[in-house]
Amino acid sequence: MSAHRSSGTNRPRHRRRGTALAFGIPLVLTAAGTLAYGADLGLLGADAQPKAAAATAAAPAWATATADGFASVDALGQNGTYGGRDGRTVTVKTLADLEKYATAAEPYVIVVAATITMDPVGKEIKVQSDKTIVGSGTAGHIVGGGFFLGQGVHNVIIRNLTIRDAYQGVWNDKEHDYDGIQLDGAHHVWIDHNDIRHMADGLIDSRKDTTYLTVSWNKLSQENKAFGIGWTDNVTADITIHHNWIRETEQRNPSTDNVAHAHLYNNFLEDVAGTDIKSSYGNYSRGGTNMVLENSYFQGLTNPVVRDAGATLVQRGNVFSGTTGKNESGGTGAAWDPKTYYAYTLDKAADVPALLKSGAGPRGSIGTSASTATTATTKAAATTKAAAATTLTVAKDGSGQYTTVQAAVNAVPANNPARVVIAVKPGTYRELVKVPSNKPHVTIQGTGGSRKDTTIVYDNASGTPKPDGSGTYGTGGSATVAVDGDDFQARNLTISNDFDEAAHQDIANQAVALRTSADKVFLDGVIVSGDQDTLLVDTAAKEKLGRVYLTNSYVIGNTDFIFGRATAVIDKSVITLKKRWNGTSAGYVTAPSTAADRKGILIANSTVNGDVADRSFYLGRPWHAGGDATLDPQTTVRNTALSAAIRTTPWTDMSGFSWKDDRFAEYKNTGAGSGAASSDRPLLTDAQAAAQEVADWLGDWTPTAS
Repeated sequence: MSAHRSSGTNRPRHRRRGTALAFGIPLVLTAAGTLAYGADLGLLGADAQPKAAAATAAAPAWATATADGFASVDALGQNGTYGGRDGRTVTVKTLADLEKYATAAEPYVIVVAATITMDPVGKEIKVQSDKTIVGSGTAGHIVGGGFFLGQGVHNVIIRNLTIRDAYQGVWNDKEHDYDGIQLDGAHHVWIDHNDIRHMADGLIDSRKDTTYLTVSWNKLSQENKAFGIGWTDNVTADITIHHNWIRETEQRNPSTDNVAHAHLYNNFLEDVAGTDIKSSYGNYSRGGTNMVLENSYFQGLTNPVVRDAGATLVQRGNVFSGTTGKNESGGTGAAWDPKTYYAYTLDKAADVPALLKSGAGPRGSIGTSASTATTATTKAAATTKAAAATTLTVAKDGSGQYTTVQAAVNAVPANNPARVVIAVKPGTYRELVKVPSNKPHVTIQGTGGSRKDTTIVYDNASGTPKPDGSGTYGTGGSATVAVDGDDFQARNLTISNDFDEAAHQDIANQAVALRTSADKVFLDGVIVSGDQDTLLVDTAAKEKLGRVYLTNSYVIGNTDFIFGRATAVIDKSVITLKKRWNGTSAGYVTAPSTAADRKGILIANSTVNGDVADRSFYLGRPWHAGGDATLDPQTTVRNTALSAAIRTTPWTDMSGFSWKDDRFAEYKNTGAGSGAASSDRPLLTDAQAAAQEVADWLGDWTPTAS
């Protein structure tokens, strides 16, 4: 870092970014196989052809996404950050091809579909403007080098890559400047969902007035210097750093020098006990930096938050666990609110470790589908068009094709053969949504920067009168969103039932937010929220298979709030326990109603917690629906962190049926709510657990974003 600092006042002018427009065209997050702008989306007119399709591989699922944070702000002649969206999509597997397209003058979406080793070691490809470089699934590795963005380079997205192993054997390496990503005077850059580790100097260096930068959802580890910002006397840069997991790094976590607006939130900084790597400090506000630090989680760090005398640091809502040394705030800089520049939603600090352990770094479902992982010059236009999805846009303000989600569902043709993406702009949609069984392959996807930005909500319950006077709703009929169509997907939104139990003690409390009775239901990055009976995972009939995979998500409730007869996996998610309407703490997480020859509910690699009393919640009880004694309910909870809210005897009976006659077990859970094996707490053996993996539940189905 430069030793010279000043309070430069030459601030670049910027405008708050609109939520869904880029060059006047509605933003849609298109599915795998869809070009950014093509005739299939109806955006170019009837005679238009997909741009350069004859020489282009299909776009990966995230290729058309745009940045959040300061990278989304209109400034310096750039309308947000969207990378190579307007150019061709190419898939590369060699260093020569990666360098060819990354350094080209024209825009490209570059899909890295192999491990690419830099030659010579330490090579940093000089990326030019208007590029998206995205890993295909988890296949994109850059080994022994990285990327360099020089003065004036702008509109660049680097996502879903593993960048690693330029380490030259010297921990505090001052000879080899081998960074994962170095930025010198760039602007409008988005670094997202990468795993960057074990380099020779730093993992990320943002230098020389680089600005309008967002760094999000990355894993940064195994390095002396994680993330340095500065090398300038000017105080002009605007930077957002959120949802990063920074672990086993000694310094620059980050070190933020002379940044006009530094917004850090929902990061997880972890110094693992018992290793040779010891943190010297965590977040550092240096020079003339004006930092806002919110809802982050610091585990085991020395000097977790530090500021220079001339810097300003405002802390809100952070959690410090096992930390020592300096934890500072204050300063005389001008107060500022990040929401005056862009919209964002905070996750609870207590949830951050579990959220980032499951969600940071490259995602296997991000990238090309199997049919599109080809080289840049071998994909024909006909194949591209055949693989493309139809996208329908929904916006409350009338800027989309439809103003309600159900209207978009109604527009899906019966027995549609291909994916239809319903892209829902931010807002609260108070309506009932039903996807019928004759409309498979439907995706409902929020287009906001957070899953909290787009909410579908209603307040029916079992016993609520139907508006046509034909009686009352039952439990399943109370669902805000009901899915009967196979191969359904939902992501980046909230589905809620806000039935007011306190005001309606005259009727039952069962109030479903989401009901599924289909096969191959993929829920990714969602919040499903209610009280009793929040998430009903059902099947079309007792003898029918219905598989549900929920990941990187939250499920919130208090009584039997994950229930039904489907084969359902809750993976890498947070299950939030909620008090009852009268403030009491008592509840049940699961109520499986599994057929004897099926698998039931599997909770894996997740966290169960909430603001409830200790030892007040059961993990589950057996629901023999209709008194059916032939059912064999099953819940397995494994490799999951359990809070003290879980009872020491975590299973209980229901309606005269003993849980001990059905299938309830745990395996290698952790936390205050876990416990040793006993007759009241069965634990799987290693051999038994080997047959109760996620893959055993899903069978021949591999959930893939589309």
